[in-house]
Amino acid sequence: MHPLIVIIGIGQLAGVFARAFLRSGYPVYPVTRSMNLAAEAEKIATPQLVLLAVAEKDFPDVMATIPPPWTNPLGLLQNELLPRDWKNFGIEQPTVISVWFEKKKGRDYKVLLPSRCFGPRAILIADCLKNLEIPCHVLQSEDELLFELVFKNVFVLTINIAGLALKDGATTNSLWTDHRELAHEIAADVIDIQQWLTGKDFLRDRLMAAMAQAVNGDPRHRCRGRSAPGRLERAIALADQADLKIPAIRKVRVLTDS
Repeated sequence: MHPLIVIIGIGQLAGVFARAFLRSGYPVYPVTRSMNLAAEAEKIATPQLVLLAVAEKDFPDVMATIPPPWTNPLGLLQNELLPRDWKNFGIEQPTVISVWFEKKKGRDYKVLLPSRCFGPRAILIADCLKNLEIPCHVLQSEDELLFELVFKNVFVLTINIAGLALKDGATTNSLWTDHRELAHEIAADVIDIQQWLTGKDFLRDRLMAAMAQAVNGDPRHRCRGRSAPGRLERAIALADQADLKIPAIRKVRVLTDS
């Protein structure tokens, strides 16, 4: 039998990963938010992987309570994730996956693009996902990972924030086809924020080309999700800290307030 895998947070995505691990012969130990992580780490001190699968809003609080034995095998999969989000907790080299499949309640998973993974357990995760026919590319460097995380952030934040300015039911295809200028303006603002957060410059044309590829991966993907208002507010709060203008995003804020 393979070593045990711990999953913290048992939501929709966690369920897909649990299936992938179980099908690959790894026993899975679920940890819910009501359980004490330190107590659980005393029972399971050397898991093969500890996959943190909580929502973005819960990420900081849970990261602050990760027991020392679980920091080395830690795996992260949240949206809006950047290296500072784990380095702030003293974790230098987790396994990180940029997830490009979605799982909605009552429906099976749907792949938009191959997911990307980097870190000590990247091959393990990619191999397990392939057993569910979910493609996952293993990245070769931290620079590749950083670009992929920024790309995912640009995609998610752009479609969510733009969706707040459009009619309910707007899709990525309708955004890209009928409101391309809006999409580009919001994406430019998001890139400004990402560059400030990372201290790095990114090729904007490359990011926009990747955006187009993601749109084509699922043209019917809804722009506006439940997390969209929170993402708008977080983007503006970060821009205020950095003294960034982000005019397109601020215009959406005005529209949503009116």
